[in-house]
Amino acid sequence: METISKPVSAKQDFLPLLGTDYVEFYVGNAKQAAHFYRSVFGFQPLAYAGPETGMKNKVSYVLRQNKITFVFTASLIPDSEVAEHVHRHGDGVKVLALGVQDAFDAHEQTTRRGGKSCLAPKVLSDNHGEIRISGIHTYGDVVHHFVERKNYRGNFMPGFVAWKPEGKFNEVGLLHVDHCVGNVGWNEMNPWVKFYEDVLGFTNILSFDDKDISTEYSALMSKVMSNGNGFVKFPINEPAEGKKKSQVEEYLDYYKSPGVQHVAIATSNIIDTVTKLRDNGLDFLMVPTTYYDDLESRVGKIDEDIKTLGKLGILVDRDNEGYLLQIFSKPVEDRPTLFYEIIQRKGARSFGKGNFKALFEALEREQALRGNL
Repeated sequence: METISKPVSAKQDFLPLLGTDYVEFYVGNAKQAAHFYRSVFGFQPLAYAGPETGMKNKVSYVLRQNKITFVFTASLIPDSEVAEHVHRHGDGVKVLALGVQDAFDAHEQTTRRGGKSCLAPKVLSDNHGEIRISGIHTYGDVVHHFVERKNYRGNFMPGFVAWKPEGKFNEVGLLHVDHCVGNVGWNEMNPWVKFYEDVLGFTNILSFDDKDISTEYSALMSKVMSNGNGFVKFPINEPAEGKKKSQVEEYLDYYKSPGVQHVAIATSNIIDTVTKLRDNGLDFLMVPTTYYDDLESRVGKIDEDIKTLGKLGILVDRDNEGYLLQIFSKPVEDRPTLFYEIIQRKGARSFGKGNFKALFEALEREQALRGNL
């Protein structure tokens, strides 16, 4: 069973985080991306910014479901940072924003420790109050924004207006971001682990090598980084030597740089959530039905009906604190890059090590169909 190291104590934590504030995606068509996440994932419209609000060269649509906030931003001109990002990477995650008590201090603490600033501390204000925000670069073109909201009463941030489109889509039970996984290049995992340790004060709470995460054909290595209170977790993957191309190599080939591979989202009822997502058209990876033949002997007694789990393709794993249920979508972009994990934790704090082989074989079947294995 997996054992999770304890993160640093609150007294040692120079960068206390409140959790994931929002995830911003740079996309080719923000209006259509927002509709996809409303209709398939059940996100609710929250806010909008664009030419009508004084933002001339781009538009942003903000969606929310419980504690998850997604922002979809598209360029209105061909020559811009957003347009270049989409041209190079396809649609993908640009900003992993982190909630903090003091955005100015977060910038000072991280840049003093070697972080490279991408957003100098500034104050955004309107009649709902003020937000303080700053940011630093991380792997690839991904950045972290530090967002301080304690003096703001609006629904998102200054510069945005309420967005209330026609049509209603029901939520599917998504609660909060559990973790975000980054893919980096060959021999880059440990340098980025050190970056998160030194610059943001994170701790490496769990490691997997190519013996843990491998199949007959491919392998990768991964280390899980956690902030002091455990609210923010960033596993970092790198390729490992194998007979054929790994999923991380395929991602890097298509994304053209390190980037966010998947976002894991928590639910309190994975059977209900996955059923609704399937009904809404989200495609999931499926493992062979033989995975379920000896499931109970592998993970022990669980509350859920195994036949139902098998029908939906939900995986189960146990650690020394409980068990978890998880499932992975197929890529949601045309390029085989970004995908989603839906996870329900019933005590477990781990990441499904017992499912790696079955999951990777399912990923390899998809790679083979694309001619990329």
